[in-house]
Amino acid sequence: MDDDWLAERFEENRGHLRAVAFRMLGSVAEAEDAVQETWLRLSRTDTSEVRNLSGWLTTVVGRVCLDVLRSRASRREEPLGEQVPEQVDRVDPESQALQADSVGLALLVVLDTLAPAERLAFVLHDLFGVPFEEIALIVGRSPAAARQLASRARRRVRGSAPGGAADQARQREVVEAFLAASRNGDFQALLAVLDPDVVLRADEIAVALSVAAQEQGAPPLASEVRGAGAVADAFVGRAQGAQPALVDGVVGAVWAPDGTPRVVLDFVVAAGRIVAIEVVADAEYLSQVRPEFLAE
Repeated sequence: MDDDWLAERFEENRGHLRAVAFRMLGSVAEAEDAVQETWLRLSRTDTSEVRNLSGWLTTVVGRVCLDVLRSRASRREEPLGEQVPEQVDRVDPESQALQADSVGLALLVVLDTLAPAERLAFVLHDLFGVPFEEIALIVGRSPAAARQLASRARRRVRGSAPGGAADQARQREVVEAFLAASRNGDFQALLAVLDPDVVLRADEIAVALSVAAQEQGAPPLASEVRGAGAVADAFVGRAQGAQPALVDGVVGAVWAPDGTPRVVLDFVVAAGRIVAIEVVADAEYLSQVRPEFLAE
C-alpha cells in the first residue's frame, strides 16, 4: 500500500487508538508511546491483505499495551492513583481532555488492580466492543477463556463502582423489558429498548443452534447483526424460555431448559438502552457459568 495512504488511514484512527491505549495504561504519556509504536509496526508490516485496518490497528495497540502492563507488573511500579496527577501536569489540553472523559480516574484506579490480561479483555470488549475471538488471539487463550478474563474484571469493576446497586437495578429493568417484548413479539417495544446502533453478536454454536429453530419459524441468527431494526427482527417472538439472571455479577439472561445453562445472553446497557448483545453457547464457557436467576 502507498505510504501516504497508510499515513492518512492511521491519522484517521489515531484518536481511537489513543483512547484504547489510555484506558489500558492510565497514562497519557505511555498511551502516546503505544500509539507511536503501533505506527512503527504498521510502517514495517505488509498490510496488503488486511481488510479491516482499524481492527488490525486496535489489535496491535492492544498487544503493545499488554506488553507494557506486563512489564509494569514485573517492575512493581507505583499504583496508578499516585501516577496520574503527576502526569496530568505535563500534558497538553487535548491530552487532559482525554483524561476528563467518561472513564474517570476512579475507574482507572480500579482497572489498575486487574491482572494485565484481565484489563485488556475488559477494556477491549466492554469499552470498545472487540469480539472475544480477536481478544483471544492477543492474550493467547481460547475465546471462552478470554470471556472469563473479562468476566472476572467486570465483577471487580462493578463491585468497586459507586452506585453499583442502582446501576444493576436499571440494567435489570431494561433486560426484563427486552425479554418481555421479545416473548410477546412486540417489535415496537423492542425498538424502544435498543440503541439505534446496537450490535448483536452470536458465537458459532449459537448460530448453529438457531438453525433448528427455523422449523418453528424463527429466523436464524447471524454471527453479527447491526442496527435496532435488524436486531429487533432477530429477537421478535424469541426468548420464550430465557430468564433474567446475574451472570458474573451482571444482569443478563439464561436459557436453561433442564436447569443447565445452554445459552447466555450478555447485555451492555448505556443510557437506558441496549447497545450490545452477545449470544453465547460455547460449552467451555457455559460449564463455568453459575447464574443466579432473578424472579420476574
